[in-house]
Amino acid sequence: MWITRLKLKNWRNFKHIDIALRDRVYLIGPNASGKSNLLDVFRFLRDIAKPSGGGLQKAVKDRQGMTPIRCLQARTDSEVAIEVELALAVDDPVAEWTYAIGFKNEGKSPHRLLLNDERVFHQGESVLNRPDEADRTDPERLTQTHLEQVNANAAFRPMAECFAGVTYLHLVPQLLKYGDVMGGHRLEDDPFGQGFLEQIARCPTRTREARLKRIQTALQGAVPQFKALRFVKDEVNGHPHLEAFYEHWRPNAGGQREEQFSDGALRLLALLWSLLDGDSLLLLEEPELSLNEALVEKIPLLLDRLQRQARHRRQILLSTHSEALLRNPGIDGRGVLRLAPEKEGTRIVEPDEAEQRMMETGLSAAEVLLLKTWPAQLDQWALFK
Repeated sequence: MWITRLKLKNWRNFKHIDIALRDRVYLIGPNASGKSNLLDVFRFLRDIAKPSGGGLQKAVKDRQGMTPIRCLQARTDSEVAIEVELALAVDDPVAEWTYAIGFKNEGKSPHRLLLNDERVFHQGESVLNRPDEADRTDPERLTQTHLEQVNANAAFRPMAECFAGVTYLHLVPQLLKYGDVMGGHRLEDDPFGQGFLEQIARCPTRTREARLKRIQTALQGAVPQFKALRFVKDEVNGHPHLEAFYEHWRPNAGGQREEQFSDGALRLLALLWSLLDGDSLLLLEEPELSLNEALVEKIPLLLDRLQRQARHRRQILLSTHSEALLRNPGIDGRGVLRLAPEKEGTRIVEPDEAEQRMMETGLSAAEVLLLKTWPAQLDQWALFK
């Protein structure tokens, strides 16, 4: 399923937004405008719905409570609300499912987090509307959503599974290369790729080999002299590794393992794997980091080509600052959303008719939209002392 509409109230940077989403969404905006916070909406829904446990209380606790979540401009209305529409096709005029949730602190000691609203609609027909009589009789029920309870979400399980399958990966190469040396806590769901190799190891052998073969072909076109990619396990402790081989090496030379890969090669490899792994919503944060500009320019084409060959085309939301990425002529300008910080919170600006016509006549999204994300006082920044 596709998430085709998002409405927010008092979520982090956003006091009120109502936006349509396409199969490819490019989020652009200045630093601290809320690109990561917008992606986090979908991680939040995933954290509520995931079958391994969690739910609303843990999702809020993992974000350090209501204070960081609630918009600073929420003065008189403290409720945080999220509403999403899901459809079977990205251009469907009618939503297959709609899910809405609103929550806030109880307002008296102890400050419990309570549901203020939870609604589900299927093809416009109400499936769930809370608080209901049972909630009013037992207010403790309002500490949990029905979305997180398998005995309560049977009537809308496909939607819950869609949320639970959301994937986010923002691989930090150093955490992968030096994770064993650095130690430390690994975050749940491993958003920064510390367990990326274990993820590859868990994949069924035939599927893993097929994916790595496709990634090998892609890397041969992107990395000079690249020859082969191989998955191996350490003979001593069984830890998984990736090995790379190059054309200019002497015959029978040993493979170069991941700790010797460049940051760009690791990020590109993780990007390719994530595109091949699953069919749920994929969240990508600045995929251009550490990559050569010529490769960055091809990322939109790469996304479309890999997804066109996949069994199930997946929806992708990505944030970017890259002119090279946005100058790709294949980008649908309707999928570029510009975040504009204002006194009353960040506003999300969709291309207007004039901007859309400019892109339809041959100008790129970078030429039409990216300049509008530059800070107004940028010229003064160079004078910083």
